[in-house]
Order: sequence, then structure tokens, then C-alpha cells
Amino acid sequence: MRRLYAALISAVLLVSCSSDDVSVRTCPADYVSTLCGTLSDHSFSNGNVYPATALPWGMHSWSPMTSDKAEGWFYRYEAHKITGFKQAHQPSPWIGDYGQIAIMPLRNTDDYPADRRASLFSHKSEQAKPYLYSVYLADHDIRIEIAPSERAAAIRLTYPESGESGFVLDALSPRSEVSIEDGLITGRTDNNCGGVPDNFANYFVVKSSKPVTSFNVEGDDAIAGFGGTGRGEQVTLYIASSFISPEQARRNLLEVEGRSFDEVRDAAKDRWNEVLGRIEVSGGSEEQMRTFYSCLYRAALFPRKFYEIDADGRPVHYSPFNGEVRPGTLYTDSGSWDVFRAQCPLLNLVYPETASEIIESYAGIARENDFLPEWASPGHRNCMIGNNSASIVADGIVKGLSNLSKELEDTLFATIVHGCTNVHPEIPSSGRLGHEYYDSLGYIPCDAGIRESVARTLEYAYNDWCIYRLGEALGRSESETAPFKSRSGNYRNVFDPATRLMRGRLSDGSFEPEFSPYKWGGVFTEGNAWHYSWSVLHDVEGLISLMGGKDGFTEMLDSVFVVPPVYDDSYYGRRIHEIAEMQAADMGNYAHGNQPAQHIIYLYDYAGQPHKAQYWVREVMDRLYSCAPDGYCGDEDNGQTSAWYVFSALGFYPVCPISGEYAIGSPLFTKATLHLSNGRNVTIKARDNSPANRYISVARKNGRRFDGHFVSYEELMDGVRLDFRMSSRPDTE
Repeated sequence: MRRLYAALISAVLLVSCSSDDVSVRTCPADYVSTLCGTLSDHSFSNGNVYPATALPWGMHSWSPMTSDKAEGWFYRYEAHKITGFKQAHQPSPWIGDYGQIAIMPLRNTDDYPADRRASLFSHKSEQAKPYLYSVYLADHDIRIEIAPSERAAAIRLTYPESGESGFVLDALSPRSEVSIEDGLITGRTDNNCGGVPDNFANYFVVKSSKPVTSFNVEGDDAIAGFGGTGRGEQVTLYIASSFISPEQARRNLLEVEGRSFDEVRDAAKDRWNEVLGRIEVSGGSEEQMRTFYSCLYRAALFPRKFYEIDADGRPVHYSPFNGEVRPGTLYTDSGSWDVFRAQCPLLNLVYPETASEIIESYAGIARENDFLPEWASPGHRNCMIGNNSASIVADGIVKGLSNLSKELEDTLFATIVHGCTNVHPEIPSSGRLGHEYYDSLGYIPCDAGIRESVARTLEYAYNDWCIYRLGEALGRSESETAPFKSRSGNYRNVFDPATRLMRGRLSDGSFEPEFSPYKWGGVFTEGNAWHYSWSVLHDVEGLISLMGGKDGFTEMLDSVFVVPPVYDDSYYGRRIHEIAEMQAADMGNYAHGNQPAQHIIYLYDYAGQPHKAQYWVREVMDRLYSCAPDGYCGDEDNGQTSAWYVFSALGFYPVCPISGEYAIGSPLFTKATLHLSNGRNVTIKARDNSPANRYISVARKNGRRFDGHFVSYEELMDGVRLDFRMSSRPDTE
């Protein structure tokens, strides 16, 4: 039924997008700019992303390169030259890439060296869409167009008149192998920035619509020549790769082989219109429409499919956890510390078919090694803290998205529990660093030699609550789940009543003597006490009680936005980019550019002051987001910061994903419709909506007035209708 409904959505979108009397801009994919967030560098992030042309959750993406091939920041919007076009898998510039190869067309094959192949380009002659990247390379007088499939791509090259035209394929590794036989270029590369066993390789294959008449290899560059082209002559390269074998790469090429470039491009566009069309919005400005769908595109890029389809049509994958080829799905290239908050909950709500496969993927990982990855690219990577994979798994299973057998559910649960009292021997971010202290004292002491002790304590407490809820959903005994429920209250052990903030605590039980709420790092992760004191997603009522009730809680919440954007960077010894982005936002000490703070605004709902949530939600959407190259206010991080915008523009947000409760904010559009996979719709209407009218004066649920501040997952899945009347004046009652 889900597949049938998805097909109906796709059919409707195809009709509307191809109709002569309907503008192509009614297609959601054409509202997307993949350049959003690309104006970034090490010191200041406006997204830290690259323009990825790919299918939703596709195994590969394609992107232009403007800088050194080994650099994480391989694309910079302000650059004037393109050095190549890379098959990329990089989830973040801080993580780096793996298995990448690059193509660069040449008017003269003698210009293959890296210092000569680069070409001048302009954004004025560029198209950057999810289904198509196209640009004119001025120095070669060549236009390149790239259209993706899930594991392959079609690249159309329009050449000038030349007797030496061709292209260079860069395997980006000195240990690569490239050869040609019967006109088919094949090879392998093992380049990576970590997270793979020794036998890892990316096997690739390239087929050209025009015969290759000359071919030679110089280092990791393969130079292919056509022996001449006429002006305007078009050559299409079909390229695919596999992490399994050369034979599987050839099989993956069938996704595009035998199809014209236009057919590959149009199929990619149709797929994006289907995925983005699950949410229809109207009644906003052109800028808001573009920003919304650009964010939804980013939220649907990750995690990346790492599985392939074998000769019998079954999913199979190379395991970066044990180096074997295994049956089943696998998803990778995402950090749970970021995406458990909103990106995965968005998939659960809008794309449950993909969310179900992600849970299946986690079960497969549990069979392949002893730990779930907390940052995967493609295997375990040492980055960030917490056991937030437990939140992702629990959220999906509690919502009924699991199709796992009892055996696999037991294996998955056991692996999650194992990670609570163990640390990966090579990757300490997988498992629980400091679990001995956490289990015995109820917190991690700041004098135990373990950095980010308060942040870890808070996240472990939330993770314990997730495991408790997961155990309940799987029917585990009370004796198994009770310890996790009990430990979920450990957040109280790092709360300082004197300052009403979370604070480092020594082994003897006393609080650290020197304390500044403005100090970044140390006992916190990329933040300070003003940011982390709200990291009690699962027990906001308990936090309200600790802070002296709703009045005291609101006073402290107000302070986040009122105190100046001062900071103490003594732990880092420099102003890290997250600090700079907080300062530039002009919202006090609210740091929307980093994930731990992104739910804070919605806590006003719990304190009975939703008008303040409505005010600040609009401030963030209006001021900190756009569809421009500087469209984000910090690292976008695998769809999380984008998912915040998508949820907030719809008018609600999952503060605590597994609770099934969504806090209501301020809907951005006059009308929004979610086409759910069960055939029902969620409709949100905001009468009298405008930039000035950001406050809700009247709310109705299915035609009946209600004064609550939340909507439930069950109500959404039943096909709820939410009607709001918006006003320029806050309703403080």
C-alpha cells in the first residue's frame, strides 16, 4: 500500500510538472539550490556543504571541485576555477571523503596535469539542482552536465572543435589501478580518510558514447582521448562504481547504460519531485519556498545507501565493520549526535520506508561487530559523544517502523546494551567513554581525565531513557529496563542549584570551583552551560522543577537570549567557528548553528509561554536561513539543521523524538500538506499569516478549538487537520 501511494504521488507530480499550462517551477525540485550553504571555510561556517547532485539517499553524489583534491573543503563558492568533478561520499568536511574519483573534460589532452586542467567558470553559467549539475568551463570551451542515478551517473560533455579532445579520470590515490579493454575503462581506488578495513576499495567503470582512441596512465591519472571532436559535438560518459567488486560495478552501470542523458536526468528529477512532493507548501514568499525545499533536499540526502543490488535482485553490501560482503541493506555517512534530534524523526514521519531500512541497517551492523557506530563514514569514526544511535533505533521501533525478526531485534538490543558498559577498542566515540564513573557515581567527574564530562552525563541519561523505551517496545522484562529508567534521571547530578545551570562536578561530589557559564568546551561539547543546561529532552518537567518552577525556568530561558554574546574560549585557545557563528547571529548566547541548542526555543511551550517560542522560531527562520550560498548559520550536518527548518516551517517540532510529542511553534506558510505513506494527509492552515503575524491567536484541531501546545504522532498519522489564526500580537494567556 505504501508503494502504491508513493507511485500515485509520483504520477500526480509528473503530470503537473510536464503540463504545458503549468510552470516548471511548480515542481519542488526546481525550487532547490544545491549551492545553499557552500559559502564556508574553516573559520566561519554558513553550512559547510558542497553542491551534491545525487538521488535521495543515493550511494554516490557528484560535485564540482575548486580546491585541492585531498582537502575536506574541496568546493568553495567564491572560487573562480574548477579543477574537476568528483564522485563524492563526504558527509562533512571535518570527516573527509572515501572512495572518491574525479572526471575533468579537456579540449587538449596534453592539459591533464593538475596545475593545467583547472578552468575558469562563473556561477552565471551554472545550474545546481539535485538532479542536474551543469557549468561552462571557459578555458576548455566545454559544457559539462551531470545527472545521477543511485549508484551511477551520466555525464554529457559538449565539446568545441578540437583534434585533441578527451578527459582525465583521477583516481585520487597513488595505489590506484586503471585500465581499458574493448573501450571500457575500469579500475579501483582505495583512498579514504578512515573508517574502513584494509581490504576496502572502490571499483569503478566508465563507458563512453564516443570511442576512446588514445589512453595512457600517468600516476593516478588516466587520460582518454577521442582523436577529435566537432564544435557542439556531445559525448556522454556513463560511470558507475561499487564497493564490492568490479563485476558489481559493471552491474551498477546498468542503472544508466543504454539510456540517453536526458532520460537519466528526467528520471532523477522525477524521483526528487516524488520525494520532495511528500510535503506541499503554499502561501509563502519565493524565498521561503526556495529555502524550504532546499532544506528538505538536504534532509533527504543522508544517511547514504551503502548497499547494492546483486544479480538476483537482492540487497548486498560490503561491510566497513568487518571487511566482508554481507546480505542486506546498509546506510552510512551520518553522525547520530546531530541527526537524532530532527533529521531522523523527519524521515520517520515523512519517509517511513527509508526509516525502516535504516533500522534494518543497524541490525545488520549489530551482526557484524560489537558496537553501533555513533559517527559512520563509512564505518566507525572517532567523532562526537553519546549513544544517540539508541535514540534513532528506539524512535523508529517505538513508532512501529521495524520489520525485523525477533532474533534481529534481540541482537540489536543486546548490541546497544553492550555499548553502555564498553568502549570500542580503537574508536572511543563508539560505546561509552567514562561508563565506569557514570554507573557508579551517577555522573562523570570533571577531574577523571575525561573531557566533555557534563555533556556525556546528560547525553547518557537521555540515551538510557531511549533504551528503557526501546526495551518496553520490544517486550523486555522490567528487570532489564528498570536500571535504564533509573539512570535516565542522572542529569540531576550535574545540575547546580546555586547557578541553576549544569556544571562540572568533582569526584568528591563538589562542583568545580571555577565556573563561567560562558566557557566553551571543557565539560561541554562545542558549547557552554547556557547551551547544555537544556539537554534534558526526556524530562523537561523535571528540569523545570530543578529550576524553581515555570517562572524560574522561563527566567533562565529568557536569559539565553538576553545575555550578551560573550564567550570564554580558553579551553580551545582560539575562537572556534561555532563561537563566531553564535556571535554573528545577534541572539545573545543562543547558538542555533550547533545542534545542542536547536530545541531550546520550543521549551517555552512546556513552561506555558508558547508566544515566546512563536517569536523566536520566526526570528531564526527569517534571519538565519535562506536559499543563498550563506544560507545556514553554522554546520548543516547531514540534514539536521535543515530538518529543524522543515519542521519549524510546518509549525511543530520533536523536542524529544521518542515521546511522540511535537511542540507547536509558528507555521511559516499559509498552507502545508504532508502526504503520509499510509494514504492520509496532515493539513496545516495558518489564516492571516504574514511576516508580522507570527503569533497564534486561535488554534483548532480537526475543527475543534484547542489550547494545548502539542500535537501527537498518533494524531499526525491519523491525518490531522490543524487550523491556526495568526496575529501580530502575542497571546500571553
